[in-house]
Amino acid sequence: MKCWFAPLKQTTHSTHSYLIITITTTSSAMTTVSAPAIIFFFFLLSLSTTVNSHNITRILAKHPDFSTFNHYLTITHLANEINRRQTITVCAVDNAAMSSLISKHLSLQTIKNVLSLHVFADYFGSKKLHQVTKGSTSTATMYQATGEAPGTAGYVHITDAKGGKVRFTPEDNPSQTDTVYVKSILEMPYNISVIQISSILQSPEAEAPTAAPDLNLTNLLQRDGCQSFYDLLMSSGAIGTFLSNVESGVTVFCPGDDAIAKFTPKYKNLTAPEKTSLLLYHGVPVYNSMGMLRSSNGLMNTLATEGAKKKYDFTVQNDGNDVTLKTKVVTATISGTVVDEEPIAVYTIDKVLLPKELFKGTVVEADEPAPAPKAGKKKKKAAKKGETTDDDAEAPGPDSSNDYSDDDVADSTASGGGRVVVTTVVMVVVVGFSWLVLV
Repeated sequence: MKCWFAPLKQTTHSTHSYLIITITTTSSAMTTVSAPAIIFFFFLLSLSTTVNSHNITRILAKHPDFSTFNHYLTITHLANEINRRQTITVCAVDNAAMSSLISKHLSLQTIKNVLSLHVFADYFGSKKLHQVTKGSTSTATMYQATGEAPGTAGYVHITDAKGGKVRFTPEDNPSQTDTVYVKSILEMPYNISVIQISSILQSPEAEAPTAAPDLNLTNLLQRDGCQSFYDLLMSSGAIGTFLSNVESGVTVFCPGDDAIAKFTPKYKNLTAPEKTSLLLYHGVPVYNSMGMLRSSNGLMNTLATEGAKKKYDFTVQNDGNDVTLKTKVVTATISGTVVDEEPIAVYTIDKVLLPKELFKGTVVEADEPAPAPKAGKKKKKAAKKGETTDDDAEAPGPDSSNDYSDDDVADSTASGGGRVVVTTVVMVVVVGFSWLVLV
């Protein structure tokens, strides 16, 4: 019997965490899962409460002393970003401490930058804070992660001071030494830690005047190389669908002007409905920050999917620091950011996304050589150990039930040969829900 444990994963459009456990047994006859194995699996299901997702708004709502801090996390949309992240620390301040920040009459965007400095991209519970290696460490904050912080201004130093105190000091304000750890509000190792600190972290860079971002999608799509794409949206009427999704959240992947120019001959050959579907294929009906795209790889539904019988989805993948969008036909790379401010994100990409629903077969990229013609079929030869035959290249992938590893073959041989039957048990553990599926 073999067991595979997939890592915990949080989906793009859900706050639930999933633990996938696959157990495969092989034998010369049909195999059943033993009672002890079933009991073991249900024991694992009972542990599902330890992988609960978090909601910072609900956590702080139980503590009236932090109502002002909680309110500003909500109206700046920081609460949504916190809820989407794993392994995070929120440094909350009480209402009295928040009054010093509110009295400065900063813009909402500037307040967002300041509060972003209070969200660490690492887990710090009470015990860890008092056991900081060598007495001091530095941690990145959400302010640093947004790219708004110049240089290293988005880092905070944590120092285990004398007398059991833990001190917090912004990178760009080393003179601030009076902000200390007060108490732990909630700890969910190693998902989220919510702690109270004594005062607002003061950062000259974070408090610098910040203009409110331009969130007019029509204006955004007419700059930074998106003009040609915008013209197609206007002429096709597809712009209306994009605009109708702004309030609830929208992500636009805009092919650059050069990419549109190269694709124009193919675009002209499409019918009007096909043109609309192609353009809507470049929009996603939810807001996705760059950080979310880098941390939530997988299939993504598009605006073209709504009301259509076909899926019109693509796969988001990471390649180092690059984020790629992969269809069955072409792979595009995000080349720039026009805006990344909830509820709108607009990114430029280096190619037009081609859905398999409209473009059958494989498209040869302009920078790739055309494949050489295949030779006629030859009589099959027995493959030597370590060699790959043509048939191997056509073999089913990992999702196929006919895909066996070398270890599976060894197991079947050890059991006396004969027909190998695979029984797979897949368990999906979801917060609050559990399924046991026999395949």
